Formats: sequence, C-alpha cells, structure tokens
Amino acid sequence: MLELEKDTKKKVSKPKRERYINADEYSPEDLKELSELYAHSFRDIKEGEILEGTIVGVNADNIVVDVGFKSDGTISKSEFNATEEIKIGEKVDVVIESVEDEDGNLVLSKKRADFLKIWGRVMDAFENEKVLPGKILKRIKGGMVVDLMGIEAFLPGSQIDIRPVRDFDAFVGQTMDFKIVKVNIPTENIVVSHKVLIEETISDQRKEILDKLEKGQILEGTVKAITDFGVFIDLGGVDGLIHITDLSWGRINHPSEILRLDEKIKVVVTDFEMERKRISLSLKQLLPHPWEKIEDKLKIGDKVAGRVVSLTDYGAFIEIEKGIEGLIHISEMSWTQHISHPSQFVSMGQVVEAVILSLDKDDKKISLGMKQLTPDPWSDLLKKYPVGSQHQGIARNLTNFGVFVELEPGIDGLVHISDLSWTKKIRHPGEVVKKGDKIDVVVLGVDTDSRKISLGHKQINANPWDNFEKEYAVGKNSDGKIVRIIEKGLIAELPLNVDGFIPATQLSTSKIKNLSFCFPIGTKLELKVVEFDKDNKKIVLSALAALKEKSDEEIAKYIADFKLEKVTVPDLKQADAEKFDSSDFNLYEDTKPQPQIPAPPAVEKKDE
Repeated sequence: MLELEKDTKKKVSKPKRERYINADEYSPEDLKELSELYAHSFRDIKEGEILEGTIVGVNADNIVVDVGFKSDGTISKSEFNATEEIKIGEKVDVVIESVEDEDGNLVLSKKRADFLKIWGRVMDAFENEKVLPGKILKRIKGGMVVDLMGIEAFLPGSQIDIRPVRDFDAFVGQTMDFKIVKVNIPTENIVVSHKVLIEETISDQRKEILDKLEKGQILEGTVKAITDFGVFIDLGGVDGLIHITDLSWGRINHPSEILRLDEKIKVVVTDFEMERKRISLSLKQLLPHPWEKIEDKLKIGDKVAGRVVSLTDYGAFIEIEKGIEGLIHISEMSWTQHISHPSQFVSMGQVVEAVILSLDKDDKKISLGMKQLTPDPWSDLLKKYPVGSQHQGIARNLTNFGVFVELEPGIDGLVHISDLSWTKKIRHPGEVVKKGDKIDVVVLGVDTDSRKISLGHKQINANPWDNFEKEYAVGKNSDGKIVRIIEKGLIAELPLNVDGFIPATQLSTSKIKNLSFCFPIGTKLELKVVEFDKDNKKIVLSALAALKEKSDEEIAKYIADFKLEKVTVPDLKQADAEKFDSSDFNLYEDTKPQPQIPAPPAVEKKDE
C-alpha cells in the first residue's frame, strides 16, 4: 500500500513510474480517492494465467514486460523467434510462470501462453468434433507424430487409413485433415485419427453397397490384405473375403500365388451376413470350370504329366492342370515293387508322367497309372524263368513259412520251408539261410496272373529218398544222434544226414517224465528201423527193438545209463517193440496242408 509522506518537503521512495503526491495540494477526501484508484491499478494475478503485457525493455538475454503488476516480469529471449523483431511498446500475451522466483522477480512465459491459446482451440475442436489440418512430422513406434497447430499429437498406425498401411515413411511430410479422438488433460497428450474421416465419407457408399448386395452379384474391388487363409477385398468401404479355396479351381499353397496387394479385380458374391457385415467372395467362379469340356482335352490311354499335390496312404494325387487332378493308386505305380506308401515312389511337388486308366466326368475322377509307361515284365517271365530252370538269388525276407528270394530287382519268388531240405525237418528258414545270403533255387512254378513264383532249394540236388529206401529198410539197425526233443519223442540224425523219429514209447516200457534229462541232445543210440515211408519222407526208429538183440548185461547198462526208473531187464526183453500206435508219429510229421504262396499285402482302393 502506497504510503503518503506527511512532510511535503521530504520525498519518499515509490515503486517504479509512481508520481510523488503533495498532500497539501489535495483535500483528505481527494487523497482517499486517489489512494483507492492507485491501489486498484494493480492486477490480482495468479500463476498459470494468460495476461496481455507490454514490452518495456530489452537486454542481452531477457525481455522486460509490464503486465500491470507491482513489478515488471522477464521472459527469456529464446522464447521469441530469432527472426522476430522485438520492439518496446508492443503487446504480447504471456503466462505467469512464477509470481516470485528466488531473486524476487516475476517470471513470465510467452511460449506457454502460445501453447495454452492453441490448447484452447484444440479442446474446442475436440468437444465440437471439428476437423483440423495437421502435418505428419515423423514416424515413431506404433504410429506417427503430427504437428497440430504447433502442438505435437499422436497418430496411431491403425488410424491413418481404412486399409492397412505398408509404408509409413511415405506419409512423413504430408498435410492431412484429422479429428481429435482422445485428449489426456493432465499429461496434455492428444490422439488424432484420419481414418474416422474416411469412414464418415464412405459411410453412405457402404450403406448403398450393403443395401444392394445379393448372391451372384459381380463387384469390383481392390486387394486390401493377403493372409494364409485368403484375401480381403475392399469393395468401396466394405470388406469381403475370398477364401483360399475360392481363388482358383486348382490347388494353391498361398494366396500370394494368385493376387498382389492393391491389385484391382472383379469378384462374385457367394454369401453374406448383413448383421455381421461379413461378405464371402469368389474369384474362381468367374472363370470357366476346367471339367466342362474335359472330354475334348483328355481321353483314356493318353499320356499326361503333372505335379504331385497330395500324398495319401493309398496313392498320390497329380495335378494335370489347374482344377483337374488324377489319382495314381499305389498298385499302379510299379509292376514289380510291393509299395506300402506312395512316398517310396514319388515326392510332393515332383512332376511325373502317367497314363489315363479311367475318366469319370460326373464324379470328376481320373485314375492314372505309372507302371503302364513300361512293359509288364511278368508277361515274358515264363520265357526267362521256365519251370525246372536253376538260378541264383538273394534271400530278401525270412518268414515262418519260407524265404522270399529276389531273382532280379522287383522279381521275387518263395521257397517254402518244406522245399529247403530233403532230409531235415526245418522249423524256421533261418536254420538254412540268412537274410542277404545268396541261395541256389529251382523254379517250381510261375503264376503270371497272381504274379507268384514258386521256388525250391532242395531240388538243386536229386531226391535221396530213393537211396534211403535201401539203407533204412524196416528191420535194419543204425546208429543215431539225438538232435532235437519234441513232445512225444526224439529226433535222431542218421549217418546219411537224414533225420528219423524215435517215439517215447520206443525208448522205455514205462513213461519217461523228462526226456531231456534221460536223453540229452548229443546222446548216441543204437536203433532199429520200424517204419519207412518214402512218400511222406518218414523214418521211424526204435531203441527197444534194437535192445531185443542185446545181452542182459547190455540191456542193464542201457537202463543205468539213461536212468530209466522202475524198468527191469525182463521188462525190456518182453517188450513188443514192433507194435505201436502210428498216431504217435503224426506229431512229428507235418500233417496240415502246406500254405499257398502268399500274395503281396492287398491294398484296398479308396475313393479320390
């Protein structure tokens, strides 16, 4: 409060630009009025308030501004443009940054005042949904920075256009219209959108398209986005989807094989859901169906080439041309190889040749064959492998019933287990030959229809049973070595490398509980032939019959050596060894009919 000096002769200190008042010149009433007027001449200012001030001074670093306060305020010279001419007496808008700094000075800011003036316009535009122009300054993570009347705003990448933006850098430096969609007042952040303006512009166009939409309608659009499952088409404000299966009549791996981004195309509407605004489109339906005139292009017996587009357990599908596929069944891939899966013969993407075996236009099915491109080797097989001819092959596969022998690549024959040896009772082919071994064989039969060859190994040598008939006639004695123990007797190897059967009843007059204990493998016995069957290749032997000719001491030694319990010499002497039940021998002989040569595993043809 201004103090008035009572002594008119003495002057007192006043604030800047204040006049000295002589109290004698005024009445008390005038002084009171003057005092009130002078006090009201100062503003009641607050920090953050925008005020209009007058430039009253300029120095090297600061600008002095009178805002009607008790003291003048200062503004940093850097807040003015370098090219801007600063004149004393000019008006300038400022904001009170601080009423009193550490030096007691009033701190002002022109830049903040400029910002708040623009901020007011921004808030007005946001509240009233006004459109503002802005310049895109730079690209940042997630979008762009826009200069909006001097304030930086954020433009998300998804709000630039209704179409996906592929090159953000192309927008830098462009001036566009924007609408403010979000304002964060505490942080003074602004989010703008250009996309909403486009959507508002095309809303009428979108409504018109949806109102007129119907199945079968042909529309023109632009490729907006390409995904693994299809292509999105911009129909003028409304998006439609062409599924990958509706792009082409043929198979494709990715939609990018057919279309490119921003490409303009015509499509046909196949379906739509008005509520969800989901539109299904097709490109292939504007193209002629490849099966329409198939009979003019393909005929049975034609040789064709195509790419393998699918492999199944039963065959390979070949694309002859876009939209036309044929099946090569695994049974039609090779004349000679037994193929269990088509991947053994062809691979995905491989281009192969084939012959058309059948063509069904109604069901759109074509059967193809690859083996028909080469002569059938089985047609001349009888000339190459006549019955009775001898050959050498390789044992490729061993089974319980025989061994498959490869005569040449792709041509196999079967040697049944019964045709491996004249004299031995073979339980498994592995007793005679190993996989990969070379083996001599004789062709016993060729069935070209069933594609089977019967082979024999023992037939390489003459049948020794003609000679055995004399050597092992009934009643003749022979030494034998135990080589195998079976349920009801023993198998003994005789001197001419032929096996004979000793029934358990021909070893003792009492039942033997454990044959392997009494007669271990390798034991040698004196035996007598009690039966010889040339046709069935069977020799039956008896130890008891041989003992009938021995002395008591030799019989007693036999009983002791083989630990025969409850058996005496008189028992063995009185045994009627030549009489026995021939059914015992059936356990030794193969009484079941021999299995036929097995065919390769049958593979049932399936629909394409």
